[in-house]
Amino acid sequence: MKQKIISLGLFVCILCILTGCSRKSEEEAKKEKIFRYGTTAYGPEMGNAGLNPHENYSGWSTIRYGVGETLFQFDESMRLMPWLAVDYEQIDEYTIKINLRENVYFTSGRKMDGEAVKECLEDLIAKHDQAPSDLQIETILAKGQTITLQSKEKVPALLNYLCDPYAAIIDMEYGVTQDKNVAGTGPFVAKKVSDQEIELEKNTKYWGGEVKMDKVIVKSITDGDTLAMALQSGEIDAAQGLPYASLSLFVDNQKYKISSTDTSRTFFAAMNFKTKELQDKNVRKAIAMGIDKEGFTNVLLNGNGTKAKGPFPASFTFGDNEVSALDYEPEKAKALLAEAGWKDMDLDGYVEKDGEKLTIRWLTYPGRQELPLLAEAAQATLKDIGIAVVVNSTANHMDFIESGDWDVYASAFVTAPTGDPAYFFTTHTLKDSAKNRGQYYNETLEGLAKQLKVEFDVRKRSNLAIQMQRTILEDAAFFFASHLRMSFVMKNSVIGFEAHPSDYYEITANLDIE
Repeated sequence: MKQKIISLGLFVCILCILTGCSRKSEEEAKKEKIFRYGTTAYGPEMGNAGLNPHENYSGWSTIRYGVGETLFQFDESMRLMPWLAVDYEQIDEYTIKINLRENVYFTSGRKMDGEAVKECLEDLIAKHDQAPSDLQIETILAKGQTITLQSKEKVPALLNYLCDPYAAIIDMEYGVTQDKNVAGTGPFVAKKVSDQEIELEKNTKYWGGEVKMDKVIVKSITDGDTLAMALQSGEIDAAQGLPYASLSLFVDNQKYKISSTDTSRTFFAAMNFKTKELQDKNVRKAIAMGIDKEGFTNVLLNGNGTKAKGPFPASFTFGDNEVSALDYEPEKAKALLAEAGWKDMDLDGYVEKDGEKLTIRWLTYPGRQELPLLAEAAQATLKDIGIAVVVNSTANHMDFIESGDWDVYASAFVTAPTGDPAYFFTTHTLKDSAKNRGQYYNETLEGLAKQLKVEFDVRKRSNLAIQMQRTILEDAAFFFASHLRMSFVMKNSVIGFEAHPSDYYEITANLDIE
């Protein structure tokens, strides 16, 4: 009997211990801080799925979600400042020495030193489509906590390019996993990576200090209404990319707050110079002048942006306030079409030439909510001047780009992500540009680009950039609709989650939930 009582007592003690442990475990789980973030800006359609910065635009995800960091970064005024670097020395116009931080470790456990940075940059140059032409690096020498970069040509904006997300420093010994994960130096470690979601855990050995959140879950939610409902229901704590019509649900609502900033993300379109009709400058100008950019920005975007005159906001030192040649002027657009021989002969509302109606194949994609709205606006106002527009808004837009089955390609692009004007021109407008979709070429522009490439004086760089803007606008090779005002909407309890004009730095060590 006594044995049974002891056994029963022992069982109760064990049960209490187990229950206590379970209770403790539950309490710890409740204390765990988890931030759930929904965004329209992540996934294959954006070219940034996964975390490999040496592939397409995936470096944006590496930097945005706190996995990787670059040698230099931008402050809120887009001024250059050290990050993984301590400082630098410009030895001559071709050579720069960069001193690295001590006691920085990759999440793989390896120390970040000159050799590790050298390996990363060499892999970037070998594999990325844009970085080699930007950086023009010929040799990299590593010694202790320094690297010395020697360029093939003068690259005045080299440090700016090293702020680009493609230059996130990752451990090449760790490499890139099958699910496109990497080991960076940031405040978070990616535990699961897919095209739809990234699960992050705090880097407990982060060099930059305490990381306040235990876990972060980034979800790709491309449907704007679904995103808004997820925030309202509490499924997520913050959202980026909400439909503009939905913002009113969260404005002046004590449960939520909004962080907004003006950016150089620009909604613009390229003309396809292989299209016979668009080889006529008057037709290209008529299209650009037949689109109501102010109406698009103020009405369809609910004022969440500024009307664009060129690739850069007018507030930038290299923005151009004087450009007005491609403003919305429908009557002038009609006159240009008539001068080019396009007239409405059968009075059906559309212009014809040699019996053929002027029809434009408008290609875009739905991943940026603004682009289908721009297509809708263009379709309406171009109809008013006699141009028919057939819209193809598809996530598979790159297939049509490659096949050439388009006339106007509208997209969104951060035109000055490096705080320097060269980036947009080198990526989109030159003969050898990786993203010169319409095969545009202008000899004067090429000459100006060569001058810009070797000019170190900031004021002269701005003047050259303004001349280049005027050149592409005079050619009507592109038209620019609006510059985005980006907004993060979040629960009122979220702190340290701020929109940045570079559109890079989102998830940081300072992110917290009160």
